Amino acid sequence: MWTADDIATMCYERFDALPKRGKPEAGREWTLLAGVVKVTQCLHSGKVEKEVVSLGTGTKCIGRSAMSSKGDVLNDSHAEVIARRGCVRYLTEQLRRAVCGQGSAVFCEAEQRGKWRLRPEVSFVFFTSHTPCGDASIIPVTDGEVQPCPPVRATDPPEGSNEVTAGGGASKRKGGEPAKEGQHCKRPCAEGRGREDSRHETKGAPQLQSSATGPTSSGEASKQTGVHANHPLPCQEQPANGNTGAPSDASRPPGKDAPAPPLDVHRTGAKCVPGSPADSRLPGVAYHSTGVLRVKPGRGEPTLSLSCSDKLARWGVLGFQGALLAHYLQGALYFSALVVGKCPYEHQALLRAVVTRCHHISGLPAGFSVCPPTLLQSSLEFSCSQAQTELCHQATQGRVSPCGAAISWCDVPGEPLDVTANGYKHGATKKALGTPKARSLLCKVELFHSFLSVLSATDQSHLPDSLRGEELRSYWDYKQASHSYQQAWQQLRTQALSLWPRSDRDLLLFR
Repeated sequence: MWTADDIATMCYERFDALPKRGKPEAGREWTLLAGVVKVTQCLHSGKVEKEVVSLGTGTKCIGRSAMSSKGDVLNDSHAEVIARRGCVRYLTEQLRRAVCGQGSAVFCEAEQRGKWRLRPEVSFVFFTSHTPCGDASIIPVTDGEVQPCPPVRATDPPEGSNEVTAGGGASKRKGGEPAKEGQHCKRPCAEGRGREDSRHETKGAPQLQSSATGPTSSGEASKQTGVHANHPLPCQEQPANGNTGAPSDASRPPGKDAPAPPLDVHRTGAKCVPGSPADSRLPGVAYHSTGVLRVKPGRGEPTLSLSCSDKLARWGVLGFQGALLAHYLQGALYFSALVVGKCPYEHQALLRAVVTRCHHISGLPAGFSVCPPTLLQSSLEFSCSQAQTELCHQATQGRVSPCGAAISWCDVPGEPLDVTANGYKHGATKKALGTPKARSLLCKVELFHSFLSVLSATDQSHLPDSLRGEELRSYWDYKQASHSYQQAWQQLRTQALSLWPRSDRDLLLFR
């Protein structure tokens, strides 16, 4: 089958093969990496083929005032979001090939009129080189790790402010270096730096595999994760660090070897959304509230981008294909596994953030289900991580900082590579802003136009029912007309993510 290290290696090698443009400067800049790997299992021979179909790097997102009503700005450039949006580009191209009769490596015709479904031999694995920002990064500090945040002081800013204490925010720079206007960054914790956890998972939540030793049959794994049994599942491997897959205190047999409880947790700079339990900011493990929605951090102006932990949890119910492609699909698309690279990691925190919060959702429309991924960690670290960058840093290079660019590569013809900065195409001049020349290929309006090209290529007799009989013009119109997707999103909001901020309709009326 495959292992977590196989997936990590493929993504690292794909990154290494990319041109230099947009990559961090060695020894001075770091970035994060995420990718989507398509796994194809021959139903007759059992042979498994793997290929990277989307790759993304990035650590930043724009502030509220920089968002555009034209849909031509990339709001969130965290690596996980870039990789997922690149995958949507790939899926749109595969769907176009399907409706044009050119043959698709991903989709085959479904029973419903105008609908397509994922080929039974195909599945997708999501990789991220670092623990997703937000709730999943709230993990215990283990022995020997240095807490990146200083003890809480009476002068610390109150919860809800945009000020970030030293080491406690994703956009904090060494020496008080100011962030660029309208730009916020996601800072990972180096090996021995921080993120965090604390609360035990909800009783009765599904127990997903981490990286226990020994192979796992597809039947056994599918019972634990909800993944279809015909999807090739990973060979289980020994975890990269000691806490992954370790028994909980409740299940540990009595003895002298039981570890002492953690004294502190890694901190996340992501802020709790309004209305949720605020972080107590008390010293130790009670510093953060856990299991709550968070927006990505900002210096000065806040962002409206939800954390990557929250987005992964949402994709586990609604699928990662989005509302537009849902028009054409008989069922939502789910990641069969989530692989995290070598970094500060805690399985229970990732389980809580990505799975437990939404595992109880019911009443979903046909084609949608709660489909959590298998959670795994690789033993391989990304060469451009903050930890590795600091190891090879020279004093003459100045301070170590996050790379300002974001890279997207996906397996599509024409323009597979897209490099951006500050939400626009890398190198775009001020004069070009607001024109197609400055647009990222991943921004909303570009993905919308790609979808419309599929629509125009579809024979009228093969249009999905949701695209018939309605006068649809704007991006907003087409998203709202994806009725099953909107029904599933309403159930998810009502039962689990009620505080998820609603999109400003005025920013979605572009054509």
